[in-house]
Amino acid sequence: MTNQKISRREVLQLSAAAASAAAISSRAYCAENDSPSRVGLIGAGWYGKSDLWRLIQVAPVDVVSICDPDQNMLAEAVQIASERQKSGEKPRTYVDYREMLKERDLDIVLIGTPDHWHALQAIAAMESGADVYVQKPISVDVLEGEAMVDAARKLQRVVQVGTQRKSTPHLIDAKQQVVDAGLLGTIGHVEMCCYYHMRANGNPPVEPVPDFLDYEMWTGPAPMRPYDGLPHKRWWRTFMEYGNGITGDMCVHMLDTARWMLGLGWPDRITSNGGILVQKDGKSNIADTQNATFEFDNFNALWQHRTWGSPTDPDYPWALFIYGDKGTLKASTMRADFVPHDSNAETLHFDCVFEREQYPEDVTEKEIELNAAPATRRHMLDFLSAIKNRSRPIADIEEGHISTASCILANLSMKLGGRPLRYDSKQRMVIDDEEATGLLRRKYRQPWQHPFTA
Repeated sequence: MTNQKISRREVLQLSAAAASAAAISSRAYCAENDSPSRVGLIGAGWYGKSDLWRLIQVAPVDVVSICDPDQNMLAEAVQIASERQKSGEKPRTYVDYREMLKERDLDIVLIGTPDHWHALQAIAAMESGADVYVQKPISVDVLEGEAMVDAARKLQRVVQVGTQRKSTPHLIDAKQQVVDAGLLGTIGHVEMCCYYHMRANGNPPVEPVPDFLDYEMWTGPAPMRPYDGLPHKRWWRTFMEYGNGITGDMCVHMLDTARWMLGLGWPDRITSNGGILVQKDGKSNIADTQNATFEFDNFNALWQHRTWGSPTDPDYPWALFIYGDKGTLKASTMRADFVPHDSNAETLHFDCVFEREQYPEDVTEKEIELNAAPATRRHMLDFLSAIKNRSRPIADIEEGHISTASCILANLSMKLGGRPLRYDSKQRMVIDDEEATGLLRRKYRQPWQHPFTA
């Protein structure tokens, strides 16, 4: 392939074509599936609802059940679902996902709860007979992820992970036209970063739990913190009790994208260091600064995040950089650029695809990530196709596990003073490191039981 400069007009034409293709795929799915899939949602917060609305946009589903421990959030989701779905029916409501799954009448379950719930809920949904769409990171500890992969394979369920960069139009184009076409030459280095100021660091007082929230159910297997405000308003992400910090939240996307673009499996070795170096006030216990090195056969992939200061490249504050001896690919959720090392060669630019005209409800939807909506729609269509064909989707649970567990191992390396960790996925242990192996499984709060039993 020869280098070519892609104009904005050509990008818009490609965007329109991609949107048309998505619409055609949606109509084809509708025509071939006369009986709408019965869908349940566990976790009716921001991204749980966002995933559900994208699914409704591309497939004739019946949303029959929604579960959330917050009655106010639950009521809002039920109202919007009844307005958006063709039947106009209001879904059944549940506070406890186990009661919802007891019905055993769901074809698809979407899981949009905080990270500490993903493993138990995904496995329970699979056991109820449903195929599952689970948000990333898939787990909070490594062995939860192993249990999820085991369940999917044993029960023969389709499980798609919400690492939708693999379904992002401009990143698909960049992979095909730059990486797959060999424009980078020999790849010798990868960098990933996030410099968003996204670390909540307040110090709110402890207060009574409101009547509309079942805080016991919200907490589940995680340690129960004193209640200091609604945790699901993104406050929970600032605590390691419920998630994996910025690395687990943001690196998992970029590492997964790098692995997809370059055909990578497990890292050979993982090292990380960092901590709370600048933002020392407040209650947050996640690192405000962290570096991680993921070692692969022929190169290293480096991660860095800072929740303070400025990004090194203002155009790429959350991004992936792939360096080859013939050029560099810069990639983010908003754009991508190929910069050749030969000054006589032309650059390639890829713009984010938006679909406001095809899906006008996107424009008025509260808190929507407009740039991510087209990717999520394609991700849902890929999920539905895998369900129909009983095949593995593009973001299969095993791939999501590798990306998630690698980030968790980076956090463990940081916790252990930065020592290198080599994970053996067959023996499910850290090689020659008994202490690190003991940290692969977190302690559950009673009466909840960890799903990994081997």
